[in-house]
Amino acid sequence: MVFYTCGPNEAMVVSGFCRSPPVMIAGGRVFVLPCIQQIQRISLNTLTLNVKSEKVYTRHGVPISVTGIAQVKIQGQNKEMLAAACQMFLGKTENEVAQISLETLEGHQRAIMAHMTVEEIYKDRQKFSEQVFKVASSDLVNMGISVVSYTLKDIHDDQDYLHSLGKARTAQVQKDARIGEAVAKRDAGIKEAAALQEKVSAQYINEIEMAKAQRDFELKKATYDLEVNSRKAESDLAYQLQVAKTKQKIEEQKVQVQVVERAQQIQLQDQEIMRKEKELEAKVKKPAEAERYRLEKLAEAERMKLITEAEAEAEAIRVKGEAQAYAIEVRARADAEQMEKKAEAFQQYQEAAVVDMLLEKLPEVVEEISKPLTKVKKIKMVSSGGSEVGAAKITGEVLDILNRLPETVEKLTALTSIRSVVPISQLL
Repeated sequence: MVFYTCGPNEAMVVSGFCRSPPVMIAGGRVFVLPCIQQIQRISLNTLTLNVKSEKVYTRHGVPISVTGIAQVKIQGQNKEMLAAACQMFLGKTENEVAQISLETLEGHQRAIMAHMTVEEIYKDRQKFSEQVFKVASSDLVNMGISVVSYTLKDIHDDQDYLHSLGKARTAQVQKDARIGEAVAKRDAGIKEAAALQEKVSAQYINEIEMAKAQRDFELKKATYDLEVNSRKAESDLAYQLQVAKTKQKIEEQKVQVQVVERAQQIQLQDQEIMRKEKELEAKVKKPAEAERYRLEKLAEAERMKLITEAEAEAEAIRVKGEAQAYAIEVRARADAEQMEKKAEAFQQYQEAAVVDMLLEKLPEVVEEISKPLTKVKKIKMVSSGGSEVGAAKITGEVLDILNRLPETVEKLTALTSIRSVVPISQLL
């Protein structure tokens, strides 16, 4: 068994044992059994054909020569066309295939030329090319060949028919060119004047529009500046407000932090107080309570002692008070008896007894009257020039008071014999 391959520009046809119908492979590989199977190759290359049709009479009997360029190839992708091509060209060379295709194209080209005029071929080459391509393709497809492209390359004749057509056309073109040039110059002048006018008008309009644009620009700029300044002022105020808010928030955060710190400090202080309280309770309170308990017991004992002593003292005072009361009672009885005796004496002697009592008390009265003078450290005397001055004046006034004393007593007691009984010298 032999393994064969081919490129994309050719096809292989395997026939023989177990190959009915033959197998066609375009650009691939195949196994072939020698002696009982046969392999053949066919080219799929594109062929360029120079299609010449010499001195072909057109529809009006004018002989012309036409040269066209065509590209044809055996279609390998279409199995039916490849099969048709294999039936017709298998075993032939590329030149033989090209010659058959060329003769077919040339025949169709001549037929199309015979049905058209020189002017139609000359003026509408695209139409001629399309007709040749269309008619030739229908026949070549049946042979497995596709026309890739067809282009009309050249048209010429030996009778200068085309040259004459060119002269007339050239003259017409030249005439049209001169007329067109004159018209163009005229139109150019008119258009130039109009253009100048339009230019001046456009210039004025442009200047007016520029002035308007400048005015609009200034107005809009003023409006935009006002808006920008307003927005800027608002932005500045908003920024300041935001700064103030931010500062306020910062201060609030600081206050919150301080509150938290203070709370923590208070908590720490509370813990410290609790610790100190516990420490104080352990070191001071417990010993103090023990000491208080000891002092309370001592105070209770002292109180009981004092109560006992006070009760004893009260009993002694009571006994003493009873004794004093008895003594007072005895004394009062003696005084009462004495007073009773005095009363009996007063009743018996009447005025003489009263006088005697007054005489006993008058020295004390005199002492009380003169007593303020004993406490005086310094006396300033002011004289008007008509009486005594100095110690004699003071003693005289004291004596004057004493001289009036018996009279005062008489008025108080209604006794009339006081001044005769009590001389002043006796009081002094």
